[in-house]
Amino acid sequence: MENPALSIVVPVHNEQENVGPLIGEVFEALADFPGGVELVIVDDGSTDGTLARLQEGARRDPRIRLARFRRNLGQTAAMAAGFRLARGRAVATLDGDLQNDPKDVPALVALLNDWDVVCGVRTRRQDRWIKRISSRIANGFRNWATGDDIVDTGCTLKAYRRQWLDRLELYHGMHRFLPTLLKMQGARVTQVPVRHRPRLRGQTHYGTWGRLVKGLADVWAVRWMQRNHIDYAVVLEPMPEPVPDMVEHQPNVTSQAPEVKTE
Repeated sequence: MENPALSIVVPVHNEQENVGPLIGEVFEALADFPGGVELVIVDDGSTDGTLARLQEGARRDPRIRLARFRRNLGQTAAMAAGFRLARGRAVATLDGDLQNDPKDVPALVALLNDWDVVCGVRTRRQDRWIKRISSRIANGFRNWATGDDIVDTGCTLKAYRRQWLDRLELYHGMHRFLPTLLKMQGARVTQVPVRHRPRLRGQTHYGTWGRLVKGLADVWAVRWMQRNHIDYAVVLEPMPEPVPDMVEHQPNVTSQAPEVKTE
């Protein structure tokens, strides 16, 4: 499948128990998706049996494409690598822990007919209260500092038109600000409610307070980018091509003096 309609990008780190259910649920939810689907999974330096199970899945299903980091680089790096590998006209992202429901993906992708980015907003979150509170603090601070209105920046379930991802250059921690960064480029962004499920296997790999502190620090980097972003498109006026002058060219006639006869 060289040009699938949709690429599902999933970063994973030490999720060996979730690999099999993840693959099964994704392809079941998108079995009838028109144009075909590929599943791009980036192993972010796992130290358990995640890679072996991914390779086993890829041998069974050619729609699975794999990449891995030899050491852990973080979720932003894994997502950026997945974006580079994705070949679909549309790209959707999911968490590898199955707290996002793959059945929500088709509805988000359908909205790309009218939008460039569709962000999921987790309803009835199935997380501990301390994680919900830290997310609320972080979201409120980010929106206050950046002037944005993204309700749930921590929700990985999103859909994108591929061309908007091609122009992105991401740094550590910037996956939380993807909608804001793309808005700076002129992307049309909307938000829709999505399901959220409890984690049934494994454990989270991102500490609550460490993630909160890092996320708050990253806000200032994004705010600097907003203030220094050059949006020349609003004042740029392409000049029309000059019309060549219509010069009538006369043949080059050399005048000769009359012949003088001598006697």
